[in-house]
Amino acid sequence: MAEADPSASLTLPSDRYFNRELSWLAFNQRVLEEAMNRAHPLLERLRFLSISGANLDEFFSVRVAGLKGQQLQDVDMRSADGLTPGQQLAAIADETTRLMAAQQKVWGALHDELTQVGIEVIGPASPIDAASETWLREHFLTQVFPILTPQALDPAHPFPFIPNQGLSIVFDLERLSDKQPIRELVMIPSSLARFVRVPGEPARYMALEAVIRRFSADLFPGYRVRNSGVFRIIRDSDIEIEEEAEDLVRHFRSAIKRRRRGRVIRLEIEERIPEPVEEMLQDMLQGHEAMIAEVEGFVGIGDLSGVVDEDRPDLKFEPYAPRFPERIREYGGDCFAAIRAKDIVVHHPYEAFDVVVSFLKQAASDPDVVAIKQTLYRAGKQSAIIRALIDAAEAGKSVTAVVELKARFDEEQNLMWADALERAGVQVVYGFIDWKTHAKVSMVVRREGEAFRSYCHFGTGNYHPVTARIYTDLSFFTADPAYSRDAAALFNYITGYVEPERLEKLVMSPRDLRNHLCALIDAEIDHVRAGRPGTIWAKMNSLVDPAIIEKLYAASNAGVQIDLIVRGICCLRPGVPGMSENIRVKSVVGRFLEHSRITVFGNGKALPNNGAKVFISSADWMPRNFDRRVEFLAPVENPTVHDQILDQVMVANLIDTEQSWELDSEGHYARVDSAGRPFNLHRYFMTNPSLSGRGAALDSDAVPTLRLRGRA
Repeated sequence: MAEADPSASLTLPSDRYFNRELSWLAFNQRVLEEAMNRAHPLLERLRFLSISGANLDEFFSVRVAGLKGQQLQDVDMRSADGLTPGQQLAAIADETTRLMAAQQKVWGALHDELTQVGIEVIGPASPIDAASETWLREHFLTQVFPILTPQALDPAHPFPFIPNQGLSIVFDLERLSDKQPIRELVMIPSSLARFVRVPGEPARYMALEAVIRRFSADLFPGYRVRNSGVFRIIRDSDIEIEEEAEDLVRHFRSAIKRRRRGRVIRLEIEERIPEPVEEMLQDMLQGHEAMIAEVEGFVGIGDLSGVVDEDRPDLKFEPYAPRFPERIREYGGDCFAAIRAKDIVVHHPYEAFDVVVSFLKQAASDPDVVAIKQTLYRAGKQSAIIRALIDAAEAGKSVTAVVELKARFDEEQNLMWADALERAGVQVVYGFIDWKTHAKVSMVVRREGEAFRSYCHFGTGNYHPVTARIYTDLSFFTADPAYSRDAAALFNYITGYVEPERLEKLVMSPRDLRNHLCALIDAEIDHVRAGRPGTIWAKMNSLVDPAIIEKLYAASNAGVQIDLIVRGICCLRPGVPGMSENIRVKSVVGRFLEHSRITVFGNGKALPNNGAKVFISSADWMPRNFDRRVEFLAPVENPTVHDQILDQVMVANLIDTEQSWELDSEGHYARVDSAGRPFNLHRYFMTNPSLSGRGAALDSDAVPTLRLRGRA
């Protein structure tokens, strides 16, 4: 009797792909799990809890908002796993109910632990000493009361507009003089911090809504509070681009204003709010289509970050000071001399982002530099990068900045930077209307003797000094003329829509990045068919693209061994007989946010090996990165840089046990067992110097050898 083909039943979309939205929720569950990880200090655990709350807010305001829009417009656009928008929303509702309940449970446990170590989060009726009571009431009367504007909720007073993530309290009152009921709304301005820190020790925090409730008699003299309840709304925050937008800047200025008034997507209500009040809120907010979440506990988990700021270093990660690359120090801080001597890769946050700033500052002050070109996706609120570009323009250099207005939630900041850059004389370009410019590239053109030499920086992360301290990313510096010619072509494509005929090193999307990756995967399949090993390692934030997933399935079926490190969303089903049995997927979640995108192909040998093809990229493997964004994929060919990325960064990620989760064929993530020989990749890189950037000053044995399998 013939053996059944195991792939014969794998024809349904749900058999081949995990749902994107549910995979993201699974990632946020892993973030929440870190709040329960006793290997982390207590306030860092609270930080993970707050991050899980902030993540969920963004998920609703963007992803759920998009699905809700499709549902309301009867758009039958199915997900890769075959679900309609309505089916996805129903599944999301179930999962988020469980996730939010888990968040409250974690908060309850952390609340108790914080109290035991002298950090108390107290409620409106909590007993405090007379001096603290006096201070708190004075603080309310002078710092809070003048800003509040209670509004009666009756036919004579229209329901006010409540902004996205707006927190409010509904009071059911009774007038003492005649026992008449009245309902009042108090919106809590976002300009006020969510928590009030009462002076003295132990540290005592009271949420602002608790303070208002505590002193409601001062807010409503002559009334008795019969009941009160807190609620919070999440609005649609996505911005749609009009194809015929004549003025992109004007369009975004008005779109940002519209975002603040977007459709209500979720209504979070304290569980104790009376049902008539809940119905009134739904009616007043016109939120009958919104998801309703009854919260038993703290409303707005993301705001708990305010307690994390307490000055208790004993309850936080030990401070880490990133190293400045020794290679550049050896050249007296001359970035250009160091890069001219040999390509350099810098591993953030273990090595300082200051090197990127220094690169541009040196370019701004160097009289031999004639031009600077720079892409800006996210640059932060106080950006030294922007300052360097302004200084360069004011020094008479030709400076071009590609400012991406479509960087979600950074649009307003980027508009401000664009104005400042233009005032300084920078040529500001906004790129394509339909595509985001997501590639992170700098190019500096310098006069050297009778010729010009270009120096380039390619990054896997943003030019953002704050996130560079917590995101793991790679910065690749080179003076190789081929990379420079490709970088110039990339900028010309963005600024002048001049599509390059050919590129020597870089691969770009939406031009041909997906096809190039598929060709590289096909080459590994050919190696297996020729009797050689076929191996692929890849690290990214998200894996969603169906075409790439199907190509990986084909490679697995051909016998290619595939190891994927996917921090967040993964729609690929690993370990399924007849489809993906040679694919393994893990996720790393820890002190730092794994953000670098790296792809490695064995090139006919087991990994790691000297002849492996190593690439860094700005792109995740998602349809938007391949089809609707300008991205780059850059080969790493310098032997030292090649070894650092392959033998250190990739191997460390693969052998990590203390921060890793394995994905099974059913979509479940399980912590990797760290018993035996535990390894923490973040600790490793914090305590060991870089290979590429360390220079000759450090002993060659300073970097311990990491071993996965025997090196070919």
